[in-house]
Amino acid sequence: MRVVMVGPFGLHPRGTMAVRALPMAQALAARGHAVTMLLPPWQTPEEAGLRWEEEGVAIENIPLPPPIPGLFHLHTALRLVRRALSLRPDVVHLFKPKAYSGLAHWLLDRLPRRRRPRLVVDTDDWEGPGGWNDLAPYTPVQRAFFAWQERWGLTHADGVTVASRTLESLVWSLGVPPSRVFYIPNGVRPATCDRRNSARRVPCILLYTRFFEFPVSRVLEVLRRVRERMPEIRLLVVGKGLFGEEEELLQEARQAGLDEAVEYAGWVKPEELPTYFAQAALAIYPFDDTLVNRTKCPVKLLELLAAGVPVVAEGVGEIREVIHHGETGWLVEPGDIERFSEAVAHLLEETPLRERMGQAAARDVRARRSWDQLVEHVERSWYTMG
Repeated sequence: MRVVMVGPFGLHPRGTMAVRALPMAQALAARGHAVTMLLPPWQTPEEAGLRWEEEGVAIENIPLPPPIPGLFHLHTALRLVRRALSLRPDVVHLFKPKAYSGLAHWLLDRLPRRRRPRLVVDTDDWEGPGGWNDLAPYTPVQRAFFAWQERWGLTHADGVTVASRTLESLVWSLGVPPSRVFYIPNGVRPATCDRRNSARRVPCILLYTRFFEFPVSRVLEVLRRVRERMPEIRLLVVGKGLFGEEEELLQEARQAGLDEAVEYAGWVKPEELPTYFAQAALAIYPFDDTLVNRTKCPVKLLELLAAGVPVVAEGVGEIREVIHHGETGWLVEPGDIERFSEAVAHLLEETPLRERMGQAAARDVRARRSWDQLVEHVERSWYTMG
């Protein structure tokens, strides 16, 4: 099959195309499909026009039109559509039913059905009311438009791929037949992380995060309670907040007298992550019970588990699909600081249990969430649309 994947933005700084679309595309290419990714790099315009290949996937940053107010957005979508059609694809897979990929979907849908490829929409977040519309600094007009785009895009596709069970239910609630909705959670690629010596390191708790999913005060309260039993424990923080939350964490740590117990590494390159993972006795994954979090399939959690890092997590949404409590990780109810702290301290004190849990998590995630297996369901979304 000739497949074109259309994104709403480039491979960075946002993650959907890099951590979901690209590994999906690479696994499809390994199965013999011709896959091209078309990206509008509006956040990194200096990269416009670049073309390259990664593991059999052709990636194109389309040239951007002149920044004419009112016309830039439409012209960008038109360029995506024209380039996509020039490749004569059998399937166009549009990532996120909003912004440029949403506009491209709307334009492609104007074509007579016999003249256009099959159109599949992928959603890995809830964008409308209760979702990113309530988090991102959009204008009222943008919020209304994105909410319309999401509803229209999900209900006017030949197939819809969803990253979580909650998104699956939400798409069904819009009236989309279950036969056109395909549950495809995020997956993992082969990874290596030597944790054989982790038990002999100075105990360290890892927080690998984007921050916005939880209040930083909860993390510091967990750290404070654990240190009452184990004063040597330190918190290693890897990641950068979407809204500057890392500064809030460091400020509150100073105010609580915990600044010397917190090490902030910031954003690190993917190839450097195994070094940080290997330093951790365990990782924590706090997660508020919100609609945004329920609809997500956290890639960072999958990376931790695949690397064999034992994880204590709040059991929200897709996290309950990923972790088998007591076997491949430890789940607590969201917001229960007392039980969260107790679970962390217990696992820190029980090294054999912690290590067995990490090893079981790596085996389980790599077996159930390998992109090499998940793409079989992507193919089904192409062939069962009728």
